[in-house]
Order: sequence, then C-alpha cells, then structure tokens
Amino acid sequence: MPDVIAFTIAALLLVQALLRAPSAMKGRTRTRSLWGAFAALSASWLTRTTPGRDFLNDLGVPDLAYLVKHVLAIIGICVLLRYVTAVYSTTTPSADVPRTVRISSLVHRIATRASLATVLIMALVFFFMLDDVVVDSPHFVVRHASDPGLAIYMGLFYAYTAAAATVCAAQWGGAVKQIPRRAVKFGMGMMAVAMMLAVVYALLRIAYIVLITVRPLSEDFSLAQEAVTDAVLYATFLLWGFGAVAPAWQAARERYRTMTHLVAIHPLWREMAMTAPHRIRQRPRAFLARLAGMGQVNKLRDLLSYYDETPAARLQRFVTEIRDVMLELSRHAPPELAEHSLEHARNSTSDGDAQIKGEALWIRAAQAAYATLPEGPSAPLPFAAGTNLATEVPHFRAVAQAYRRITEREGWQILNGLSSTSAPASS
Repeated sequence: MPDVIAFTIAALLLVQALLRAPSAMKGRTRTRSLWGAFAALSASWLTRTTPGRDFLNDLGVPDLAYLVKHVLAIIGICVLLRYVTAVYSTTTPSADVPRTVRISSLVHRIATRASLATVLIMALVFFFMLDDVVVDSPHFVVRHASDPGLAIYMGLFYAYTAAAATVCAAQWGGAVKQIPRRAVKFGMGMMAVAMMLAVVYALLRIAYIVLITVRPLSEDFSLAQEAVTDAVLYATFLLWGFGAVAPAWQAARERYRTMTHLVAIHPLWREMAMTAPHRIRQRPRAFLARLAGMGQVNKLRDLLSYYDETPAARLQRFVTEIRDVMLELSRHAPPELAEHSLEHARNSTSDGDAQIKGEALWIRAAQAAYATLPEGPSAPLPFAAGTNLATEVPHFRAVAQAYRRITEREGWQILNGLSSTSAPASS
C-alpha cells in the first residue's frame, strides 16, 4: 500500500510538471521554477518506492536512496520556495513595505544559499558521521537509532522543511482572500493547509528524532510513529498536489479557449496577412505550401508559433494585425464602400447577421480595391473599433466565419457595382 500511494503522488506531481513543461521550455522564470519543483519532488517520491530504493541502494553505497531522496526533496522545496517568495518579494526595501513582503524578499535572496549549505552539511554527515546500521529496518531513522549523526542529519532536513513550509503556508494563506475565482481560491486554500500539515509533520519527526537518539524506543512505538507521520506526509502531498491542479486546470481551460479562438480567426488573419504582409510582424508559414497536406502543417506552425510567449499574446497579435491590415485597405477603398456593403448585406440576408456579412463583404471588396485602386484618404470602416479583446475576439470570429462563405468574385461584384452606380450618366 505505501508503494501505491508513493507512485500515485509521484504521478500526480509528474503530471503537474508535464503541464508546465511548454512554458518552462520558453524560459519564463517563475513557471520554470514551478516546473522544477514538481519534477524534483516527483523524483524524490519515486525514490521512496521499493523499486526506486532498491535500485539506488544496489549501487554500492549503503542507504544511498535516503540521501538522494532528501537531496531531491530539498531541491524541490528550494525551487518552490523561490517561486512563492518571488511573487511577493521586492528589491526596494522601505518602511512602507509590509512585513510579509520584507520577509519574502529576504527568504528569496537566501533560499538557494541556505539550501546548498543544508545539502552540503547533510552529505558530510551522511558519509562521515553516520555509523553502521543499528537495526535492520526499511525505515532510515530506525536503522540508525541512537546515532548522534542521525540527529544532525535529519534535524537539519526537518528544520529546513518546517521553515520553508511555514513561509509557503503564510504566503498562500494570505493570497486566498485576494483571489476572485472560486476554483483557484479553493486550490490555493488546499495548498496552504498542505503546508501547515508539512510543518506538523516536520515537528513530529524532529520530536521523534530527539527521542530515538536519547533513549531506546520499542518497535511498536516506532512503527506506530512511522504510520502516523507517513499518513500526515501523504495527506500533505495529496492536498498540495490536488490543490495545485485547480490553478493548472484553470490555466488549461483558458489556454484551450484561447486556442479555439485562434483556430477560428486564423483563416481571416492569414488572408489579411497575405494581402498586406508588410503590416504583419510574423508572417504566415508557407513552407512547401504546394505539397498536399502542408497547408495544415503550416497552419499548426502559425497557431503554435514561438514568436509569441503565450497563446493569449498570439491572439492579441492576430486581432491587432487584422485591424492594421483593414486600416491599410481603407486607404484604397472608395468612401462609399462601407455603406454599400452593409446595404447589400441587408438586402440579401434575412437571418439577422446583416452587419457581420456587411463587414465581411467590405473586406472582400476592399481587398479588390487594394489590388487595383491608388492610395488615398482613409475610407470609413463598416464598424467601430472594439474596446477590448473580450469584445473583439467574438466579433472577429463571426466575421471570419462570414468571410469564408464569401468568394473573391462577390467582392469584385460589390466593388464594380459601386463603380457603376457612382459613374455619371452618359448624355
């Protein structure tokens, strides 16, 4: 059963690491730190399993699995601590800065050095101060019972764990009140409670280390203590792992929603980009475009471009560039084209989407004008600019859908129809 729980927790942490891997690869410091914490702690839990412990101990160094487990745990805690404190830290000390922020700044600055010092001392104690195994037991503490080196080794580890968990609990607990989204608030609360349990776990283990060093304890007491503290540890990581899922799940939902917007807007963006490529910061991919199937490959490259840090930034760029190209087209479009396109749409549409169709007709006709008419004063656009991305994205999704149903020929007909109606009558 312990192995099953350990594998479950390791898998839960590994999933979190994999979810954050794309952002980590792009070099975003905070996300990379969080990814490193999940990866290191997942590896640490794997060393707790029987296969992981046996593999490391068979390398020839007695109890090597325990040292590796503790070092990986410290690395994971250190990276997590730096991530958490980076959110609140400041580089400008001031009396007006809250105490929690000043503490976060201090912890952020010394976390790495404190972690390295802890690992170094623990390694020295492990190799030079720990005596041979006293009792043949799967538990490291029981194996070295009454050894003074054990008190130094494990005391350092649990003191480090308690201090780091206290900082994380304080920061996450304080952030709960400021989070508007219920799911994220609930997840953050779970993570704060998990860190409180981690402090309880570390204190219980420190008390046990002191007892087992100064006096012999019965096997039943030792087994009962291991069962209790293991239960607290399992609860700590399960709460933290599932609590961390809430922000990650929220981020995944937002990423999915953004990607659906990108997929819907991409055809319109690509057409506009091909019309006026000099107004586009990252042009559409056209690698081996004449080969069958490469159109979809190039589309994926556009949608997953590393030019933008995030899909949200890419969506913002798509919308901005569509706007920019439309302004470029307006310098070649006749002044009456917007009203003419809307009137034509109202006469040919009965489903209430005349405005959207009129805008799509204007784009097609303006593209035809861009190819044939000289530049002049900017013609009116068939719609007003949106106030924010939340309103512009659904608008352009609708326009993109209507645009796909309108052919280039219809655009030319709109433009030529305007020319014929505005031409003077022959005498």
